[in-house]
Amino acid sequence: MDSDQLSITFAALADPTRRAILARLAQGEVSVTELAAPFAISLPAVTKHLHVLERAGLVSRSRQAQWRPCKLEAAPLREACGWIDDYREHWQAGLDRRDTYLQQLQQEPADDQS
Repeated sequence: MDSDQLSITFAALADPTRRAILARLAQGEVSVTELAAPFAISLPAVTKHLHVLERAGLVSRSRQAQWRPCKLEAAPLREACGWIDDYREHWQAGLDRRDTYLQQLQQEPADDQS
């Protein structure tokens, strides 16, 4: 994944409102009005969040007669997960080493200070 695209994706995901919008879109397509309903912000503010998500490629909007549904686009999320997974092995190896060390410490007899 292009690092600039990765930066755009993570920047879009940095806002909790945008993450909530994506969570709602994961349930299916909805209009902007329906999407804005649960938020205590204005419709123009939701539209601005949608523009950020669209630039990141996380959301697309189409036109079906007078209905303009918003749709989740998962490809950038898969690419970000792939980038994170590259580091998961490193993190897991470190945790495994610590776990082994702690188990060794627990198995050693306690030193008597008599």
